[in-house]
Amino acid sequence: MTIRVLVVDDQPMFRAGMTALLGAEDGISVVGEAGDGEEAIARNRVLHPDVVLMDVRMPAMNGIDAARRLTRPAGAANVPRVIMLTTFDIDEYVYAALEAGASGFLLKDAGVRELATAVQVVARGDSLLAPQVTRRLIEQFVARKPDGLVPMTVFNSLTDREREVFLLVATGKSNAEIGQILYMAEQTAKSHVSRIMSKLHLRDRVHAVMLGYETGLVTPGSAGLAGDTA
Repeated sequence: MTIRVLVVDDQPMFRAGMTALLGAEDGISVVGEAGDGEEAIARNRVLHPDVVLMDVRMPAMNGIDAARRLTRPAGAANVPRVIMLTTFDIDEYVYAALEAGASGFLLKDAGVRELATAVQVVARGDSLLAPQVTRRLIEQFVARKPDGLVPMTVFNSLTDREREVFLLVATGKSNAEIGQILYMAEQTAKSHVSRIMSKLHLRDRVHAVMLGYETGLVTPGSAGLAGDTA
C-alpha cells in the first residue's frame, strides 16, 4: 500500500528537495506541497494524505495551529498523521506541537532513509521521536506547566489492570516489557494498550507519556520512550 504524503514548508527549495527524496522511495508518494498551514488544511481536504510532513515555523498559519486543525477536524474530514519538522533538537515549539496532535518530530537535516522510515513508522500508527530529541525534551516542557493540569479523574474509565498497564506505558515500557513485569503475554499487553488508547482518546504512546506527566502520574527521570505499535 502506497503512503500518501503532503510536504508543508514555506521554503520552496526545501519542499522541492523533500519531495524529490521521498518520491524516489518505494511505497511512498508525495501527493502535494503547501507553503503554510492554511494551504496545508485546504490541500488535505482535496488530496487526503496519510502523513503530513510540516515545518513548525511558517507565516500565515504556523505548523502547530495547522496540526491542531488537521488532527481534530470538524466533520468527516481526512485525519492524517503529522510529523513536525524542526531546525533545532530542542525547539520551544515541539511540546506544543505534540500537544496539538502531532505524532512526532524530526530534524530538518534528517537523511532520506530516516525520513522514509519516519513516514512509514507514523503511517502504521506508531509515534516518532528523532534520535537527537529524547524524553528530556518532554520533561523540560511539562515541568513549566502547573501541577495537576489534567485531573486524575481522566483515568476513571480504566480498570485496575489497565491503570497498571498505563503507568508502564507512560514510563516508556514496551509491550514486551509490560508483559514481563505483569506476567502476561506480549499480545495480551498489546491488547490492553490498544483499549487504553481508545478509552483515553490518545493517538499514540508519545501522547500517553505526555498525559502521564500532565496528571503527575509520571515524574522527570523515568525510563525512556518505547517505539512499539499500540
